[in-house]
Amino acid sequence: MKDRSHITLYSGGHKGAESEFGRLAERWGIKEVNFSFEGHDIERTKGVRVLDTKELDKGNVSMEIVSTRMGRNFSKAEKIRKVIQSIFHMVNNGYHVVAIGWIQPDDTVKGGTGWGVELAKLFNRPVSVFDQESNQWFVWKENRWISEKPLITDDTFVGTGTRHLTDAGRKAIRDLYEESFGPAAD
Repeated sequence: MKDRSHITLYSGGHKGAESEFGRLAERWGIKEVNFSFEGHDIERTKGVRVLDTKELDKGNVSMEIVSTRMGRNFSKAEKIRKVIQSIFHMVNNGYHVVAIGWIQPDDTVKGGTGWGVELAKLFNRPVSVFDQESNQWFVWKENRWISEKPLITDDTFVGTGTRHLTDAGRKAIRDLYEESFGPAAD
């Protein structure tokens, strides 16, 4: 078995794609860090790092900027703001951003997952999205989505995505782990 102890998954531990990334990280012997905040209900309990107000503020951004960048309106509710702030910590710590969701016609990704993808673009990080509509992988290159299967080759990566994970999305995550890291630890 290949030593994977130096690799870290940064995620949010939420139901769906994030939970699946975490379950597989544990199975593959990869360190897992899940950013959360007080009052946030998450599924994964391994590697939870609860961000305090000061830490959350480091990821603070105007909701108008988020709405403009994403091409849609987000609620100004405090919980949504904290989710956006915690996504900043995921992307700021992980290098390659890997997301499961739906790429929309305006090249954004649906839902809060889209903010992580947009941050990756802004930070000039590698970003890969498994589009559950077309059941294929895309990478962001030269300011457009290109059909290409990703590999995780860096020591840190972000695993994020929709709460509504399909069987194809689940298989895509598993295949990504197998192709990037070899056989599971167990």
